[in-house]
Amino acid sequence: MDNKLFWTNFPKPLAGVDEAGRGCLAGPVVAGAVILPDDYDLPLLTDSKRLSPARRMMLAAKIREQALAFGFGLAWPEEIDRINILQASLAAMRRAVDCLRLQPAFVAVDGPHAMPDWERDFPQQAVIKADLLIPAVSAASILAKTFRDRLMTALDRRYPGYGLAGHKGYGARIHLAALRQLGPCPMHRLSFKGVKPPEDVQLCLPNI
Repeated sequence: MDNKLFWTNFPKPLAGVDEAGRGCLAGPVVAGAVILPDDYDLPLLTDSKRLSPARRMMLAAKIREQALAFGFGLAWPEEIDRINILQASLAAMRRAVDCLRLQPAFVAVDGPHAMPDWERDFPQQAVIKADLLIPAVSAASILAKTFRDRLMTALDRRYPGYGLAGHKGYGARIHLAALRQLGPCPMHRLSFKGVKPPEDVQLCLPNI
């Protein structure tokens, strides 16, 4: 797609959908869905990975203020292990769209895979690098990332010792060292390489 404004031809209201946490070893994959108004004022909008944490938080607040609708969908580790990370990510995206208070006429999905059919079957298109090209998808990327970061900070308090608040579940060296010492907790994705414990290591359960 050479025309960077190709998305302006999509039917409206247009929902953008993206996910965060797909490559993590722990925590859910979180999807965001956003419908922006035509007159949105978000000049720094881009892929969340290109923004500092402070700028992401600032933009997330502005997106929530200006969006016509936004929603979130989650897929937790048990589901990720059961159906694989790709299908879990698409399921989370579908749930995010289902949460929108305004029904979209069209859905733009970040990446090469469209969402599977579901009861509310909207026209949709998967677009590689949509989080850089389509503002509603950029906004969804930012909301998904900031929502997940806050969630991982909360999960760090429930499952201490892994440093989840710092690395947010990614395969950082400190995280891998904690896994070797403690074994996985219920928030770890046991199907991911480097997570599954030896047979003589039991799961670390929360102190609640």
